[in-house]
Amino acid sequence: MKTAIIFGITGQDGSHLADLLLDKGYEVTGVRRRSSTDNTSKIQHILNEPRFKLVEGDITDPYSIFNILKDNAQVDEIYNLAAQSHVETSLKQPALPWDITGKGCINILQSIIDLNMLNVKVYQASSSEMFGSSYDITRSGEKYQNESTKFLPQSPYAIAKCAAHYSVRLFREAYNLHASCGILFNHEGPRRGDNFVTKKITNWIVDFKFWMQENSLNFEDLHEDGDYIYGKILRQNIAKLRLGNIDSYRDWGYAGDYVEAMWLMLQQDSPDDYVICTGNTYSIRQFLEKAFGYIGTQDWEKFIVIDQEFYRPAEVDYLRGDNSKAKKKLGWNPKYNLDMLVSLMIDCGLNDKLSNYARYI
Repeated sequence: MKTAIIFGITGQDGSHLADLLLDKGYEVTGVRRRSSTDNTSKIQHILNEPRFKLVEGDITDPYSIFNILKDNAQVDEIYNLAAQSHVETSLKQPALPWDITGKGCINILQSIIDLNMLNVKVYQASSSEMFGSSYDITRSGEKYQNESTKFLPQSPYAIAKCAAHYSVRLFREAYNLHASCGILFNHEGPRRGDNFVTKKITNWIVDFKFWMQENSLNFEDLHEDGDYIYGKILRQNIAKLRLGNIDSYRDWGYAGDYVEAMWLMLQQDSPDDYVICTGNTYSIRQFLEKAFGYIGTQDWEKFIVIDQEFYRPAEVDYLRGDNSKAKKKLGWNPKYNLDMLVSLMIDCGLNDKLSNYARYI
């Protein structure tokens, strides 16, 4: 039976990866930071799984990491998904992503060396945000990013991810460590954090659709004024969706697909770095069109407010990955396209809303 440790188990990717590894027969140890509130909502369904163990640890504390690895010295695979992963937050707290995302990765790598765990295989979650405003151009004029594109980070989060990425390369070469980086482009799903734009949009649409159903409203019943949408009477109202730059482009995939690529990297004979993406890019404007279209309207612009508060000081306007290497060497292909992803997120949101509503009636 193979064993694995997942740092960042309570996040979207950690929960999906735990599901995948347990399905493959692994014993999994998940590491979560201590919190005064429950942070296990995404892994509730596996907490009683006999092959799953949850331990507390702080990735910013090298002694904490050292002791966790010492207690699991025979582990086969280590996945570092722990990060302060929200770009906007990193701009407001610029030192935080270095402590968690940058230094945290080094703490893991150095503990592996200090414990002489040189047979372990390591995965580091790198990010497309590292490319920032950098891209290459095909002969036909299309912009893209692959493993050879230079990094030009536009946020403290992206800078910290670059530091972790280069640290893995250094330890790989210096100690012959089987350590690979997955440069993952945006990956979403029902388990995505609520402060990320795709989840913010689909959550609002779920609340909006539920509000319409509760008040027996159709689209022709609605009118809007300023920051609110109204029904047939004034007291039937809901605040509009507030967004920033809706003309930036992202390569969006499904997180459940992407964790399979993580696992595949550690099944290779040699370590390497891989871009993981769909190869397609869409603007947030197009995401809105698809999301509102899924609930039966294309007249979405009257339901949103563009708010300068949500603009970044340094924007990343265009991300579109080239996954040729992952397809060729890993045999990996994404299963979900954007339409499938949008419908999955909205349907799951509606089901959760109805389930929670049923508890109180």
